[in-house]
Amino acid sequence: MLTSLLAGLGLGLSLIIAIGAQNAFVLRQGLRREHVLPVVAICAAADALLITLGIAGLGAIIQQAEWLLVVVRIGGAAFLIWYGVRAGIRALRPSTLDTDPAGAPTTVRSAVLTVLALTFLNPHVYLDTVVLLGSIGATHGDGRWWFAVGAALGSVLWFSALGFGARMLRPLFAKPVSWRILDGVIAVVMIGIAVSLLLGLLPR
Repeated sequence: MLTSLLAGLGLGLSLIIAIGAQNAFVLRQGLRREHVLPVVAICAAADALLITLGIAGLGAIIQQAEWLLVVVRIGGAAFLIWYGVRAGIRALRPSTLDTDPAGAPTTVRSAVLTVLALTFLNPHVYLDTVVLLGSIGATHGDGRWWFAVGAALGSVLWFSALGFGARMLRPLFAKPVSWRILDGVIAVVMIGIAVSLLLGLLPR
C-alpha cells in the first residue's frame, strides 16, 4: 500500500512540475491573488478524475481512438495560440498595464473557463494522467488505487504550493516590467506548446 502510494506521488509530481500552460496560468493567478482557490481546486480535481479514469482502464481505449486525439490536438492548439497572443500583447504594450501592474482583473467565470480549457483541451494532460499514469498504475495490481491516491495527492500538493505560494514572489512583481516579462514567458510557453501539438499531427 505505502509503496504504491509513494510511487504514485513521485511519478505524479515528476509529470506536473514543469513549465506548461496549466502551471503558467496557476502561477499568474497566484501572483495576482485572484480566484486562486477555485483555480487550484479545479486543477487538482481534474487530475484526480483523469487519473482515476486511467486506472479504471480508459487509457487503453484512448490509445485506440486516434481521431479523438487529433481533434483535441487541433482544438487545444487553437486555444493556446489565442491565449498566447493575448499574453504577448500584454507584454508588448505597456499601456495595458498603466492602471494595474497585474493587468485588468478577471472574473471568477473567466478564470474557471480558462483553467478548464487549459486542462481539458491539452492532449498532454490525457497522455500523462490517463494513459501513462493509468498504464503504470495497472502494474501495481491490487495497490493500483493507492497509486492513484498518491498521484492525485501529488497534484493537490503541487497546485496548492504553486497557487498559494506565488504570493511570496509578489515583491519581484512590484514593477510593471516584471509582469511584462512574465507575460512574455507565458506567451512563448503557450505558443510553443501549440506548435508542438500541431507538429504532432504531421506524418513521420
